[in-house]
Amino acid sequence: MLWHRIAAATALWIALLCPAARANANSLVDALGPRELALGESMRADATGSLATTLNPAGLPLSRSLVLETGYGYRPDDGASLVAVSACDSTVPVPGCFYYHYFRASPDVGGVDVRRRSHEVGYVIARRVGSFVFGAKYKYFDYNFSPASAGDDDASGHAADFGMTFVAGDSVRVGVVSYNLVSTADSPQYPRAFGGGLVVRPAPSLSIAVDAAWNTDLPDGQDTGRYSGGVEYFIVAANRQAGYPLRAGVVYDDTGDRTYATGGLGYVTPKVGIDIGVRKQVGGDGDELLVVGSLRLFAPQQ
Repeated sequence: MLWHRIAAATALWIALLCPAARANANSLVDALGPRELALGESMRADATGSLATTLNPAGLPLSRSLVLETGYGYRPDDGASLVAVSACDSTVPVPGCFYYHYFRASPDVGGVDVRRRSHEVGYVIARRVGSFVFGAKYKYFDYNFSPASAGDDDASGHAADFGMTFVAGDSVRVGVVSYNLVSTADSPQYPRAFGGGLVVRPAPSLSIAVDAAWNTDLPDGQDTGRYSGGVEYFIVAANRQAGYPLRAGVVYDDTGDRTYATGGLGYVTPKVGIDIGVRKQVGGDGDELLVVGSLRLFAPQQ
């Protein structure tokens, strides 16, 4: 009937335009791995390994490793699947990472099947100069939305992120980063944004991080901040050949007045790392749950 079609179309438009809708493929918050997710998305000042591909390219030289990482995430409320693969080498004079991210979601909105899909492939390069680290990330993205009649647009193009990290000794690091600062295509899924973070280590096994990010592509007058913090405590096994990181954090998104609790744990040895992270919405309109896991394989150090 015509009335049912009108109602379904109206519901679809509301879901697409409302900030609380979780049918998006937001590259700023949906591509995160389990470690940064569990710490409240707050590792822009210490984005080592694959974190350099999501949070800050200037974090790559902060650790010395050759690591292959693969991860998978699932969000039940919109059936979203997230896949990430990266290969990072920070043992060379100019560290670099190759990576690939895939996102797919098929939510049912007002009886209409909405489908979103994105591919992203890129390369991170960084260089440390004294106490400063400078990094850049190039990416190619391809985003597809259907049905086309709902009003969202497909998008594909090239973009670049730039970051800097300041290392103040062994216990304090400060990072700043710009996302999609240069881009050949306008897409709300790959917005121009800026972020920063601080990491403090009061003890070798304890890390405390706080971060913030602002989406500058949102309409004038709309709140844009996403503020977060997290704590990691690293438990060393009795044989000192393995460790168990415990992570917890919180995220507040001013855009939709939403609050999230995050947490996770891991198992790390000189050869392998297994991590799980969870983000659960606890305040505001919505009930999002995202679970992400990853496997890291470390090459022997020469």
